[in-house]
Amino acid sequence: MVSERGLEVLRVIVHDYVASREPVGSKSIVERHQFGVSAATIRNDMALLEEEELITAPHTSSGRVPTDKGYRLFVNQLADLRPLTSAQRQAIETFLGHSSDLDEVLSRTVRLLSQLTNQVALVQYPTFSRATVRHVELVRLSETRVMTVLITDAGNVEQRTLEIGAEIDEVFLGELRATINALVGGKPLLEAASLLPTLVERFRPERTPFVAEVVQTLVEQVTAGRQERLVMAGAANLVLTEDDFSGNLFPVLEAIEEQVTLLRLFGEMRSDAVDVVASIGAENASFGLAQTSVVSSGYTASGGELARLGVLGPTRMDYSTNMAAVRAVARYLTGLLGDR
Repeated sequence: MVSERGLEVLRVIVHDYVASREPVGSKSIVERHQFGVSAATIRNDMALLEEEELITAPHTSSGRVPTDKGYRLFVNQLADLRPLTSAQRQAIETFLGHSSDLDEVLSRTVRLLSQLTNQVALVQYPTFSRATVRHVELVRLSETRVMTVLITDAGNVEQRTLEIGAEIDEVFLGELRATINALVGGKPLLEAASLLPTLVERFRPERTPFVAEVVQTLVEQVTAGRQERLVMAGAANLVLTEDDFSGNLFPVLEAIEEQVTLLRLFGEMRSDAVDVVASIGAENASFGLAQTSVVSSGYTASGGELARLGVLGPTRMDYSTNMAAVRAVARYLTGLLGDR
């Protein structure tokens, strides 16, 4: 059983080690923090923390560093989620508020989150399983090129360009556009995917090749809106903290390049809904990320779709700051997407 003072000793060890990357000794704790007891007493508290496997000695020096278990206790009981500064909040509103569509919103989100935390930032696209088709646009770009644009009620915009073997009839293009919107407008994506192929048989045989190409492209766009994917930024930050990883950093870089791996990890954290949570060190071993921690929160897109965003970095990370940043960005993103 760890005493209240022992917990405070653990707190300052985590803070000091995160700040300096140097093992923390009893003498420095007494000198830097107001415990009102001797270094010998602090050493006894540290010995008890070590018995509980909350701290460990990385080598023969007197200093100690937190273990994964110590970080877990810190996150669960001791982390103080300091609110972001007014400048940081203003940066979130300014940087994200000028985004024009979902792709740009999420691209800006990972860049901002990476800058706020100096970690790898990850944002999961909403799957939009409950999203509906707001509008389909067909735009003639040239005599033989047309752009298909799918817009959902969640603000997602999917664009594709088709090269057609024959000259495009502008009048027929308008007719096809109106027919498509009458058929799938307001329909859920899954239903739209099943309805679109029925369009081919509605038109004269000479129109069939063109209609079939447009339908196939739109089905692909609808399906893309239901697939799980991530956008990531800040991988270079791992290189800046390479000393926090024993051995080669390459396996970590390789693991984060695998979207399936990160989506599985986010999936295991999904049960915590919109709460800010952390998966620490050994808890990530099955994903090849045993030397990393992930701080994550859920956000809600239009239509109630839940997805996650977060940051990934070494276990020696500033959990309090990172958790506050992830929570703030997730809340702002929920409000922004809910207005679309």
